[in-house]
Amino acid sequence: MDGLSVHLCYLKKLLRRRGRTLEEAEDLVQEAFVRLQVYCKEGGTVREPEAFLVRTVLNLAIDARRRDRRDLYENQSVEDLYLVDLSPSPDEVFAAEQRLLKIRCSLNRLSERTQEVFFLHRLEGFSYAEIAQRLRVSVSAVEKHIASAVATLAMERQKE
Repeated sequence: MDGLSVHLCYLKKLLRRRGRTLEEAEDLVQEAFVRLQVYCKEGGTVREPEAFLVRTVLNLAIDARRRDRRDLYENQSVEDLYLVDLSPSPDEVFAAEQRLLKIRCSLNRLSERTQEVFFLHRLEGFSYAEIAQRLRVSVSAVEKHIASAVATLAMERQKE
């Protein structure tokens, strides 16, 4: 492999490690070689062509990254933008709070053990086996507690 192809491979790898795609890396390396050639034709002297190419490729990559990120921002002022409010309406918030209150009342009618099992499973993410081991009950008992809680919530849902 000649020296030029070694430099090409090195420069491409350098850019790939910095998050550039293969196509982008090839384009940036080509642009760096063109800039080196133009610089030399205009009378510039380059003592270390490899260093010149590495610095040029890195600068081109930085510029490309800035161009990529520039599209992320809006040029208009905030006052001129039409912004959609995606938050729930007051009616939706009130309805959700009422549903939570009904759920809480329904769950409060369950035994403390059933509530504990239900919350360990649904809120804490414990498996039935983990709950059984933790509470020193059978998996079947855990299943019955969960079924009782789910049935109570289902009945409350049907009333709505």
